[in-house]
Amino acid sequence: MTHRLENLSDAKLLELSRAGEESAFLSLYERLKGPIFRYAFYMTMSKTAAEEVTQEVFIALLKNGNRYKPAEGDLPGFAFGIARNLIRRFHRRERLYEELPGDEVLDKLSGSLSGTQELSVQVIRKEDVEKIRAAIASLPDHYRQVIVLCDLCELTYTEAASRLQCAVGTVRSRRNRAHALLAQKLKQTKKTQPELPAAGTEECLT
Repeated sequence: MTHRLENLSDAKLLELSRAGEESAFLSLYERLKGPIFRYAFYMTMSKTAAEEVTQEVFIALLKNGNRYKPAEGDLPGFAFGIARNLIRRFHRRERLYEELPGDEVLDKLSGSLSGTQELSVQVIRKEDVEKIRAAIASLPDHYRQVIVLCDLCELTYTEAASRLQCAVGTVRSRRNRAHALLAQKLKQTKKTQPELPAAGTEECLT
């Protein structure tokens, strides 16, 4: 049964899940939970909120999965749209930010920013987690979306464009602009704040 389910499409797994087949739902959950959780986490900076969003996405898939039309895109994209709407509600309801995992985020952002904006890895690593979190959170939503999707969730431009329902060129230009803004924010913080002692190892997201 497990081997058979692994070979099924996401759409078929959803169909079986809505028909009450628990094993199909568990298989679908394992496929989609990671990307949904990562996106929700980096958009809210809250592990609690990300867990809530992830849970609500799967509840919505079971309740309203009949709204999914394969001709309009893949199921992960449909699930992403649900998550995006839930995150918007979260931001309207409250602003809760928990500690951002250090090394994972810093490695990914430093690699992107240092290559395009001449912002050294050392500069980024000396910024404390609070400042990096604030810099990401302060970006306009359309810029923060591409940073989260392309840099932190590691989607391709094509995948990100599909999720955001815009052109690939738009994603590319927004990402370049977002990198510039983020680099500028971190550089300004570096100039205006006193030197901080080296931080300890941050707990990574598991």
